[in-house]
Order: sequence, then C-alpha cells, then structure tokens
Amino acid sequence: MKKMHVKRGDTVEVLSGKDKGKQGKVITVFPKAGRVIVEGVAIAKKHQKARAQGQESGIIHMEAPIDASNVLRVCPKCKKGVRTGINILDGGAKVRYCKKCGETFND
Repeated sequence: MKKMHVKRGDTVEVLSGKDKGKQGKVITVFPKAGRVIVEGVAIAKKHQKARAQGQESGIIHMEAPIDASNVLRVCPKCKKGVRTGINILDGGAKVRYCKKCGETFND
C-alpha cells in the first residue's frame, strides 16, 4: 500500500500526458496501484456488450486510471497545482496545507 498525497474529492491538476494542464475532481483512488481516476481526464473508449435484456451495447467513453504522481492538488487560493504538507494541530488532528502560500485545506 502506497502513501497517497491526494484523496477522493480533491480537485487536482494533471502534470503530464495528453491531458496536461486539465483540472478535475478525483473520483476514485487505488492506493495499492498508486493510481487515481480524475473526472474528465484520460477518457478511454470501452466496447461494452449488453449483459441484461433492455441494456444497450456499444462504445462507451469512461475515465481511465492515471498515475498519482502525475497530479497535484489545486490550492483554492493559488488556483493551481501545488505541493502539499501536513500540519498537526494541538488536538492531534492532521490537516493538509499548501507549501506555496500556507493555506490549509478543509478536508
């Protein structure tokens, strides 16, 4: 199990590949594989056969997993992908923050 710097629901920016520069929300995280699925990024075609009566078969477009190292969390203040760190508060709670401007993220 790899340590992930992004969580489900985070808004991220893609750093490399055909969708470089695009921003989207993380839909799914696969920690064992070190991959994430981002909304609207890495669209792949899937040929799907009808499995139930009334279900249509055909080519559907879906998001494919990309490597987690190719995305950065978007800071709400900086409005772009930034590196993040972890601060431990007095109560023992951990919060992520932007290393560029110091803004904390509400998780």
